[in-house]
Amino acid sequence: MMSNIYDLAYSLEKALRDSEDFQTLKQCYAEVNADAEAQKMFEEFRNLQMGLQQKQMTGEQVTQEEVEKAQAMFQAVQQNEIISKLMATEQRMSLTISDLNKIITKPLEEIYGPMVDNEQ
Repeated sequence: MMSNIYDLAYSLEKALRDSEDFQTLKQCYAEVNADAEAQKMFEEFRNLQMGLQQKQMTGEQVTQEEVEKAQAMFQAVQQNEIISKLMATEQRMSLTISDLNKIITKPLEEIYGPMVDNEQ
């Protein structure tokens, strides 16, 4: 008899938590939070990023000034080795989650067709 689908999901959650990428992500995040300057810079970058995403989601126009500020802040956080390492690790973790999502949604895709925007 097949395991309960939720049991499988919790097993996947545990495997994700135990993965090397997740453990590295936790360590990198702790390192950023242990450095007051890096923590402040990272928080400001995240807030700016979320604010711009919020504007886009609500259909508001992002100004050229906001774009330039975001680009400048991105360059600044990339110069910080601790934050740069965290962001690279986040990117790997995001790719893993994206891959898992593709696997999980495959049965639906077989019925409805691709559910992802192919313009990536």
